[in-house]
Amino acid sequence: MTKPIRVLVVDDSAFVRKVVTQMLARSPAIEVVGTARDGEDALEQVERLAPDVITLDLVMPRKNGVDFLRAQNERRRVPVVICSIAHESGALALEAFEAGAMEFVQKPTALATDRVYEIADELVAKVIAVAGATKGRMAAAPPSGRPLAGPVVVPLDTTRRRGTDVVVLGISTGGPQGLRQVIPRLPADFPVPIAMVLHMPVGYTEMYARRLDEISALEVVEVGEGEILRPGVVWLAPAGRHLTFVRHQGEEVRAHLDFRPQDTQHRPAVDVLFTSAAEVFGPRVLGVVMTGMGNDGLLGAAHIKAQGGRIVTEAESSCVVYGMPRAIVDASLSDRSVTLDQMADAITELI
Repeated sequence: MTKPIRVLVVDDSAFVRKVVTQMLARSPAIEVVGTARDGEDALEQVERLAPDVITLDLVMPRKNGVDFLRAQNERRRVPVVICSIAHESGALALEAFEAGAMEFVQKPTALATDRVYEIADELVAKVIAVAGATKGRMAAAPPSGRPLAGPVVVPLDTTRRRGTDVVVLGISTGGPQGLRQVIPRLPADFPVPIAMVLHMPVGYTEMYARRLDEISALEVVEVGEGEILRPGVVWLAPAGRHLTFVRHQGEEVRAHLDFRPQDTQHRPAVDVLFTSAAEVFGPRVLGVVMTGMGNDGLLGAAHIKAQGGRIVTEAESSCVVYGMPRAIVDASLSDRSVTLDQMADAITELI
């Protein structure tokens, strides 16, 4: 019988600690082994209980979530799911991702109501997903930005070369850290636009784009409605809106932010971005699918392949969660599989 995932719940609210414990207890795959009221308490509880996963609030007295993460990482890395209120945590969430947090579940603002239970399924799924992450996969981006050692590359058949007009990229669990290892390694003269979907709560994508821009040779921005796609710019879809493309005046392609009702599991969805790219750019699309739970991107990758485009997936050995790339590989839609540290080189080569 498989051992349950041991979880430590960290939050300064006794009510939230109780509710999160009840939510997690609904899953037979999870056992809540303890709770902590702040970062100082959490450090002691981790040492005593050795949990497999931590759910972590960010805004807490004495030692906040980010300070706890940094201190805990000096001892040993533990998979962390942030569970916080977006408008309160602000830039702390980005710092937490940079410190190694893997997922984010947004708490409802009205905590003393049943609405807090609405996140139960999402929280359980993300705790289970990150539980299998290894220490190597949780590693932060190297400060130098240089490739790590030991690449594992499956070569692409390059006998039939074709041009590329756009790179579209989808990523989820482990995405904030993964993109910090890929985008800064792309050259300043990158010749085509890059459009990305990162599964992230509303309120963070603009801040994250600015952080990524600071460490990249390319310009990184949260895309706005109607913006013209330009070579050498990385466009990040804003959380809560699908990113699609519209061709104007023959060659000019503009971004369109789709406010359609929630008809996909995620908004923005990788499937929506990829499908639109295939429709507008035809065979001249390079799709990239990186770490993440679920199968968002599978349908869109099929559209890209049907139009003659190509798909690169992140190899299992470097994924935090080998879900989205696995779906592409299992459907025989991946043209090339590369580890995270070789992804930037692969993208540059293939365009």
